[in-house]
Amino acid sequence: MGASWLVVGKPTNWKYAFENGNIWGLKDYREMAAMWNMLSEGDQVLFYATSPHSGIIGLGRVTTKFRQTKPLWPDEQKKQKVIWPLRFEFDVEYCLPNNAWGERRFGPPDVVAITGARASFYCVPDRVGVAARQHWGIAPAVTPDRTPDSLERTAASGQARPDHDTAKNLLVDIGRVQGFIAEAEYPIDGSRLDAVWRRVAGSVPTYAFEVQVGGDIYHAVAKLKHAYDLWNSHIFLVADPAHRVKLDELLAGTFHEVKTRLGFLHLEDVAELHKRKMSYREMERAMGIIQ
Repeated sequence: MGASWLVVGKPTNWKYAFENGNIWGLKDYREMAAMWNMLSEGDQVLFYATSPHSGIIGLGRVTTKFRQTKPLWPDEQKKQKVIWPLRFEFDVEYCLPNNAWGERRFGPPDVVAITGARASFYCVPDRVGVAARQHWGIAPAVTPDRTPDSLERTAASGQARPDHDTAKNLLVDIGRVQGFIAEAEYPIDGSRLDAVWRRVAGSVPTYAFEVQVGGDIYHAVAKLKHAYDLWNSHIFLVADPAHRVKLDELLAGTFHEVKTRLGFLHLEDVAELHKRKMSYREMERAMGIIQ
């Protein structure tokens, strides 16, 4: 089971975060960086709004974390300087409507007492989240499955293998359907990543992809590792299954730091996923769910 974290911020900052991709940022100093390094995907986060509410207004789960290198928040854009570089994204499980933050916020005395004396981000007992759910009358938390191979991959049978440029375009389409800002040929320190997905315009890539159809995969993996080092992006190599042996060799040696972070996607599976995504999108459009 993951940890629980109390995230303290002004009501205006929470409103901005909810309206801009569910992203939160922390300052980069020793104590804060140590806690951010302990934060893991799937951890519970409790949204604490300061005065005049002084209480927990909702909760969610961490989906990813990354280092921001571009100004994102209004104060950062005004100064053209990154103030809160330690970022994480989260899914909202439950949040009170804005007009109920004062009346229905959850403010246990022990939590209220320590928010004024401690940092704006710290670990709390799981019982705080349990008590908040009871206060709002919502179901207990379900611990997410964090096993990397929990879902069995289904091979795409009879699916034509896309070439390099086609695969890049498919990844961009899939990202846009997923609600990301998806781009091909994204710059990274004098080179370019084949495709990236970002949450919001001012954010760094949440997902980074390199497509390898032929040739040596070393440089592709090197770019993906650099994206992970810079931004803590989720990184994926999209390639023919024949490249798997070479990739495993690289991950066992030169690139062992990202062995558990780099995902391997088959070219045919990307094409199949695109086909299914577009099919669902057309069905939703026909039903009038999307325009």
